[in-house]
Amino acid sequence: FPQQLLPSFFLLYLLMYLFTLLGNLLIMGTIWREHSLHTPMYLFLCALSISEILFTVAVTPRMLADMLSTHRSITFVACASQMFFSFTFGFTHSFLLMIMGYDRYVAICHPLRYNMLMSPRDCARLVSCCWAGGSVMGMMLTLIVFHLTFCGSNKIYHFACHVLALLKLACGKETASVTMGVILVCVTALMGCLFLIILSYVFIVAAILRIPSAEGRHKTFSTCVSHLTIVVVHYGFASLIYLKPKGSHSMDSNTLMATTYTVFTPFLSPIIFSLRNKELKNAIQRSFHRKFSSLSS
Repeated sequence: FPQQLLPSFFLLYLLMYLFTLLGNLLIMGTIWREHSLHTPMYLFLCALSISEILFTVAVTPRMLADMLSTHRSITFVACASQMFFSFTFGFTHSFLLMIMGYDRYVAICHPLRYNMLMSPRDCARLVSCCWAGGSVMGMMLTLIVFHLTFCGSNKIYHFACHVLALLKLACGKETASVTMGVILVCVTALMGCLFLIILSYVFIVAAILRIPSAEGRHKTFSTCVSHLTIVVVHYGFASLIYLKPKGSHSMDSNTLMATTYTVFTPFLSPIIFSLRNKELKNAIQRSFHRKFSSLSS
């Protein structure tokens, strides 16, 4: 980080970190208290909030501590743990976005079969599969990376134990093939999730266009807006960070962009769902109203 900007960015990231925790906890608490929100869509949203909290806790506190420290070092075990949790919660987040798209597809394209296809047991299985899949991906990729031999410099040019920064420190004949394998696995999994989300919305848009009234089309599409916005933010910002041309930015600016992306995207999620989801927004307002009413009485 540019030293002159450290205090400003530390305060900004700290505020965003605290807001991310409080915003997601507010969403989880509201869903828990409001019986009207005990539906598959909000179960998935609650699971998404949990994954964002855990992802943020796994990365941001260490980053904030390093910003205040003059001796920024991390042990081998702590680095491996950080990478595992980052992979696990990152992939879980993408898997949850995928099944949230499937939920909207079933609700709009097959409304009569919705209760059968999205029963509480089926929803719990889908969430469990997302967490299990994220954990398997995290464990597999972490073991592959840390199975390599590291030699020479032990300085990581990143704000965290990022996989590409670590792979640059590895040496040996298998390093190039492992690097390509890790990148291929990550891209395939994430792009696979994105493809299935896009496919869901192709069918959703086709079903919405068949609705005769403009009011009906608007009301139906409004149930998808918050999820679609999160998908665009999640994959859009990731594309700006990881798919930019090589050499187009300095190392400091690359680190700054990656750090901002890691803190900024979880920060936006509770804002988007709270503002764009009318049912959730009304439930939060009712919760605050009841809380203040009880305090005033």
